[in-house]
Amino acid sequence: MQSRRTLLAVAEVAAWWVPLAALWLVLVSTVDPLEVAVGAGASAVVALVARGARRAVTGR
Repeated sequence: MQSRRTLLAVAEVAAWWVPLAALWLVLVSTVDPLEVAVGAGASAVVALVARGARRAVTGR
């Protein structure tokens, strides 16, 4: 049961991360390795915050 919960958590974070990272790449003017790394990191942080906010609101 714990592995299913972990898998769902990873899937939820990934579901947030992918569109956020894509949005970052669309909005930056130059795409170089540093911009990609910063965008990936920032998107990961925001995806984790979004999951935490959803859990806080729904109580699950």
